[in-house]
Amino acid sequence: MGPPPTTTRRRPRRWAGRDYRGAGGHYGWAGGDYDGAAVGREVLSDLAVLERLVEPAGKDVVDIGCGGGALVRALTAAGARVVGVEISDEQLAAALGGDGGSGARYVVGRAQRLPLEDASVDAAVFMRTLHHVPPAELGDALHEARRVLRPGGVLYVAEPLAEGEFFELTSLVEDEREVRAAAQRALEGASLAGLERAITLEYEVRLCLAGVDALRTRVVSVDPARAARFDALRGEIAQAFARLGEAGERAGERCFRQPMRADVLRLAPG
Repeated sequence: MGPPPTTTRRRPRRWAGRDYRGAGGHYGWAGGDYDGAAVGREVLSDLAVLERLVEPAGKDVVDIGCGGGALVRALTAAGARVVGVEISDEQLAAALGGDGGSGARYVVGRAQRLPLEDASVDAAVFMRTLHHVPPAELGDALHEARRVLRPGGVLYVAEPLAEGEFFELTSLVEDEREVRAAAQRALEGASLAGLERAITLEYEVRLCLAGVDALRTRVVSVDPARAARFDALRGEIAQAFARLGEAGERAGERCFRQPMRADVLRLAPG
């Protein structure tokens, strides 16, 4: 069952991590706005949610802020044609080094000025990266995403919410409440960039880390400038690492929940 017809701006479909498939296998209208925290969020992987909502196989996809290239490789393996974008050759080094001849393409560029042609991709993806764009330039990033989308294409944004065990842990190094809130405000105002929210889904990711060193690697890979603060607070971070989350399957491993919000945006009519 599709969204109820309206004569004004369409409401986005909101799901709290649940699969509202109709009999034909398509995602249907969930009947209203859902508070994911209130009704419980399903534990899913970021890739599973993206594949569910975007169906990237056979499509041209740009991963904006691709980091070490894990998502680029996964989407390529799933049958997408992927371009990974990072801000410098240094930031792209890990992705290139770990690619292993997947056939993906990597380029240097910024979200605010993508090195891609107009209408050249079927899906643009910000996987946990939109909040790393300076708040004053978020509108530019959304405009750029719209520019490179083909008719019928989608912008997919998955953002960590400022709550949960993993957020509490990483906030010791850098508190991202303000930048994450700015990213959500930008999405709420996406109509200014010629986009409209079509789907919103809240879910949780379970992150398992082998130890404090693994946490440091993850935190610093996003921003190398975090290394000094992490090292200065290592004792406090180690205590929080042991206190939060739950024991994993391997010795010393801890697993943490991170609430997420995924949005699918489409080109606004007209």
